Amino acid sequence: MNLIPFLFLALQPLNAANAPAAAKDPYLWLEQVSSSDSLKWVLARNKETTEELQADPRYAELRKQALEIMDAKDRIPYVALRNGHVYNFWQDAEHVKGLWRRAPLAEYFKTQPAWETLLDFDKLSKDEGESWVFKGSSCLYPEGRRCFITLSRGGKDASVMREFDTDKKVFVKDGFRLEESKSSLAWQDENTVLFSDALTPGAATAAGYPGLVRKWSRGTPPEKAPVIFKAEKTDMSASGWCGIRPEGSTCLVTRQLSFYESEKFLLTAGGLRKIPVPADADIAQVFKGRLLVSLRSDWQLPGLTFRQNSIVTIKTESAGTPVERVRPELFFEPSDRMTTQGIASAKDFLLLALLDNVKGRILKMTPEGAGWKTEEVAVPANGSADVDAANDFSNDFFFTYQNFLTPTSLYYADGQTGPKVVKRLPAKFSAEGLETAQREAVSRDGTRIPYFLVYPKGMKTDGSNPTLLYGYGGFESSMTPFYAALQGRLWLERGGVYVLANIRGGGEFGPAWHQAALQKKRQNAFDDFIAVAEDLVKTGVTSPRRLGIQGGSNGGLLMGAMFTQRPDLFGAVLCEVPLLDMLRYTKLPPGSTWIAEYGDPDSPEMGPVIAKYSPYQNIRPGVKYPSILFLTSTKDDRVHPGHARKAAARLMEFGNKVYYYENTEGGHSAAADNLERATRAALEYTLLLKKLKD
Repeated sequence: MNLIPFLFLALQPLNAANAPAAAKDPYLWLEQVSSSDSLKWVLARNKETTEELQADPRYAELRKQALEIMDAKDRIPYVALRNGHVYNFWQDAEHVKGLWRRAPLAEYFKTQPAWETLLDFDKLSKDEGESWVFKGSSCLYPEGRRCFITLSRGGKDASVMREFDTDKKVFVKDGFRLEESKSSLAWQDENTVLFSDALTPGAATAAGYPGLVRKWSRGTPPEKAPVIFKAEKTDMSASGWCGIRPEGSTCLVTRQLSFYESEKFLLTAGGLRKIPVPADADIAQVFKGRLLVSLRSDWQLPGLTFRQNSIVTIKTESAGTPVERVRPELFFEPSDRMTTQGIASAKDFLLLALLDNVKGRILKMTPEGAGWKTEEVAVPANGSADVDAANDFSNDFFFTYQNFLTPTSLYYADGQTGPKVVKRLPAKFSAEGLETAQREAVSRDGTRIPYFLVYPKGMKTDGSNPTLLYGYGGFESSMTPFYAALQGRLWLERGGVYVLANIRGGGEFGPAWHQAALQKKRQNAFDDFIAVAEDLVKTGVTSPRRLGIQGGSNGGLLMGAMFTQRPDLFGAVLCEVPLLDMLRYTKLPPGSTWIAEYGDPDSPEMGPVIAKYSPYQNIRPGVKYPSILFLTSTKDDRVHPGHARKAAARLMEFGNKVYYYENTEGGHSAAADNLERATRAALEYTLLLKKLKD
């Protein structure tokens, strides 16, 4: 459970004084998402890009291969566990929008399980005249009969929520239902939910997220439900959540002050009681009368200090007591090169997914006397391991293991016997002759930055290898080894090298690794990525002519910083759903919610810092930029498509060739179904092959 709605080149950077004022921005009109002028511009750019790239003889084969991987019948059907059943969402060539289905647990272990379809989204979309994208389900435990289904028009974050009966396989007539918004629902019992309200501007925060938490009873209008908490307009959001376990239900309310700070409250019969934990801590799980608290900074109490990155427990009954009377107990303290990626709860134990030097481990933690019994779950070494499904009413759980060259395996365990493989993805590309390595580069300030390398055995180190380097570096998100089916088939089999960088800003080594690239320190993430790129060139893996880079969302900002700060270092850039105008990102909802990550560009303190790296403002005439493909979505209501539009327009103004593709659906993923995903992949890899290999 996570309660947080989730220069080597001598260029003169801008500062706040000489940055163009927003009023002088000639491309502000491109921020009008659906205006006729902006859509005309988008269609013209799409036409230019698709006509060139789709004419390449490799495009059709790349798209075909990508679609084969995405639509393959032998993919692992990942599941959720509910009341002796497994639930799965499945998309393929016959079910483009997808099926929501289930099977008894015992049936799932068969090679070909007999699935029971609960909801056909292709049929639903046709019947209702909508392009519905399934955004998930939330079911009432332990039976799991009543579920909330989240439906998005075209993949937007703003969604519709409806109550569904899994036994009758119909939406519940006069059941709980919310119209399109960024609201959310959480079951308290069969007839009561916590409703995080963003239905109207009056209920939402300035960022468009829920500002009210209501206790909503069945059969009453949502707008009449009693308000149990109201956030300030300037807060990020307010939300409610209930953990339902055999020992009872625990409901929490969170006032999200910023992306990393919040106030947490326990909902009791007498009202809300504040939980005395640090503002930057997360309530990671509720288990047997305990709250598990994950610490982003040291927690100092009288005579007691818990280190940053540790997990502590406090008794639920401590809510409402003064902080000096709370006696937390240490649950887990990672070493310096380790961090916790997640905590899952079963009926009788907890599962910790760890990163140990960016490699996966899983621990099983069982209450024993006054402490915890710790057992290592048998996981293969040198890859990624993640708890895929667990349930508070049983001790069954599933976890996955994968690395770059080993197809994903799904393991099952029941808390008594050791894990066994129950599903294994067949090889999707030829890994023969390929090797992997973990290396380190040294960043500008001396910090050692790890990265993973996938390459042909006996690779020449003469700089001739086409290489794709991926990075993200923000929001505590960790980049870990994964089975590179798409990259393997479309890139590695064609002689490419793949690199994954673990730069600061991510969560690979805990909160300190993330905080090292926050706000004023953002340049550290950029310097880290440059260091990895330079190390690849220095060691002869590749050369600037053969080096491509890729990143999306915050990683799109990283790409923007790279092509503006070091255009000499790269041959091609894939810049996906990016943030690029960092002087206006807070003006494009919900950008203001990310001030804790980037800082406020309107502040005298942060404005000059952000202006130095904001990619849009640092695009200059007379500079030879690498080939760039921008990808975004008209329906992206998380990162505004105006960022990519304006950067493309500015580059074109200065005479640069730009590739641009804006999908009209897909939301922040820029694709709503496998056909769209395959099209996007084919465009990207066609460009990479044209610019880095030819």
